[in-house]
Amino acid sequence: MAQPGWDGFTFFGMDHQGQFRRAALESGIPDDEISRFSQHLRLSIGLSVGGDSPVGQLGGLPRLPVGMKWPTAGDIPLPLLLAVDCGALPRVEGFDLPADGTLLFFVNQEMDHEDGSGKYARVVYVPDGTETAVAEAPGSLCVRERLDVGVELAAELPLWLQEGDEDWHEFWEDLDWEDMSPFQQQLFRYMERELPNLGELRDLAHGLWPSGGYVSIGGYADDEVINSIAEQVLAGRELAGEMPAIPTAKWYSHLEEEKHRQTGEWISLAGEGRVYEEYCTSFVIRHDDLAAARVDKALAVTSFVVV
Repeated sequence: MAQPGWDGFTFFGMDHQGQFRRAALESGIPDDEISRFSQHLRLSIGLSVGGDSPVGQLGGLPRLPVGMKWPTAGDIPLPLLLAVDCGALPRVEGFDLPADGTLLFFVNQEMDHEDGSGKYARVVYVPDGTETAVAEAPGSLCVRERLDVGVELAAELPLWLQEGDEDWHEFWEDLDWEDMSPFQQQLFRYMERELPNLGELRDLAHGLWPSGGYVSIGGYADDEVINSIAEQVLAGRELAGEMPAIPTAKWYSHLEEEKHRQTGEWISLAGEGRVYEEYCTSFVIRHDDLAAARVDKALAVTSFVVV
């Protein structure tokens, strides 16, 4: 059940895995159970408006390399959603952001939501030492108000280990044993057998890192995005003849298992919190693409949340 690449985390030289382990041991939780829980625990970097030491900005005008044109989709300029200074962000082990430089996130949220191809979103990495200038917005572009953002850490868990919430999380709600897929039953047995103190461990992690940032960098990819990726992977394998057609009755179980695997391969590069009656965009990327700074490989998915 371990997620690859996530065996610890640090924040400007601070050992947060050690901090969590010490606090959990003081609570009387066995060391081996702490280790199992920590395999699923990720830290994300929460960004909130304000703070004494800004690490980036929401909206406004970006600093682009001199000579670079404003990112567009065809002839449609893409608004700047977020710009972050990688060198000013916490270093979180397992989340291989560039050590310096700037990440710029552009997206036309309405078009991205309607089109779904990803062409209306773009991630640009500007290395340190690049000659840049504040870009002049194309005349047809409505520039969002610039808001500087500060940083804090947040604890994240995969959906199946989160505490239930009637609005966002109903993974186990109203599921009787016979209604669970075989893979859900496997997860449930794992929690009961290997994580008997799950509630206390979860509360401890969120107590140490309770960020309520509007935008998060790192952490778990949005479940809807992972679900879409998993569906495409399974469908692609069937079409390619790599696996037999999955009977409808067994599709859900196969999908849950594939989602679990994809959750380990993908990470949130940047994601907005859900707000009713507004668009929100999630950028996700594979661990190996991020480690190689191939940010052009990031996928963007924009949702519109309604009541």
